[in-house]
Amino acid sequence: MNIQEPLQLLGGLSPQTFMQRHWQKKPLVIRQAIPGFQPLLDRPELLDLAAQEDVESRLVVQASAKGSPNWRFKHGPFARKALPPFKQPGWTLLVQGVDLHDERVHALISQFRFVPDARLDDVMISYASDGGGVGPHFDSYDVFLLQAHGRRRWRIGRQKDLSLQPDMPLKILANFEPEEEFVLEPGDMLYLPPKYAHDGVAEGECMTYSIGFRSPDRAELAHEILQRLAEQAVDEVSPSLYRDPKQDAVVYSGAMPAPLLDFAQEALHAALQDPKAVARALGEYLSEPKAQVWFDGGDGDVQGSVRLDRKTRMLYDADHVFINGESFNAAGKDAALMQQLANTRGLTTVEVKRLSAGARVLLEDWCASGWLHPDD
Repeated sequence: MNIQEPLQLLGGLSPQTFMQRHWQKKPLVIRQAIPGFQPLLDRPELLDLAAQEDVESRLVVQASAKGSPNWRFKHGPFARKALPPFKQPGWTLLVQGVDLHDERVHALISQFRFVPDARLDDVMISYASDGGGVGPHFDSYDVFLLQAHGRRRWRIGRQKDLSLQPDMPLKILANFEPEEEFVLEPGDMLYLPPKYAHDGVAEGECMTYSIGFRSPDRAELAHEILQRLAEQAVDEVSPSLYRDPKQDAVVYSGAMPAPLLDFAQEALHAALQDPKAVARALGEYLSEPKAQVWFDGGDGDVQGSVRLDRKTRMLYDADHVFINGESFNAAGKDAALMQQLANTRGLTTVEVKRLSAGARVLLEDWCASGWLHPDD
């Protein structure tokens, strides 16, 4: 992708300019980001997805109770008869990770790959009846909201007061203060940075595609990396039992022995001795598929060109390639080709033949696991 080239998707801005001016900074409304855009899934196809066990879906229904909004929330899967009538106003069906289940939606993401893949979460499709929405709220991630069908009225604002309404099944802002208001029609798109308050209400039946980019929490990252470092330590650090042959008898038995603390610090230092350990743990975490993701295995035969399965997450750094939560050392020509596979999500027959025998075995293993497929 030429990051200096102006894109209609970004309202005539280049990806570089968009990232500098708007990313994590301020919203952007883009009229006809994708001109003539039509839903990639029709309503029956979306409802079929919502009925599947391996698809995350949610139902939000708004009703009035004694003059104030009353919200009901339920997790799927949903049989068609479990959903409200289409003519009933004020309800929304949210179907998460549609890009993992539909090649057309997965292909849509390629237009947003000026953002690192490590930040990509998924594509959620929101179907709403007239007046449907999920209330004023904020998200902890960057999101592009692409209008696919019908109209949705958005109110947005920088929100200092992030307190929530009590006793609600949803995280709805208690004191929403919108600053701007506009209506999106098919092909229009809104970018919102994290924690920018927004409220979208359907004007008639509508569908909105949310292309979300996760922002990992520092504590979450620390937990995941430390957990992986601990697992690596069990596998790699030489076993050594604590010994204290010079321990004196103690008067106060509850006091922590100082040598035991030293032993623990030495154990931690040994686990971190590998300078690549943190990078390896981070790459494994960021490439880990979501819990509900499953792969259908193949025959492991790699004869020609290959492509990554749409559910596969593949990243790399200077020393490793990461795929679906696993890491592999990579260097030289193999590393360059594996990095190309991550960037383009495919290799030609000529490129596959340039791989070493060991790298070809890896491709065959990935193909057998369903992470990779022959490109027909």
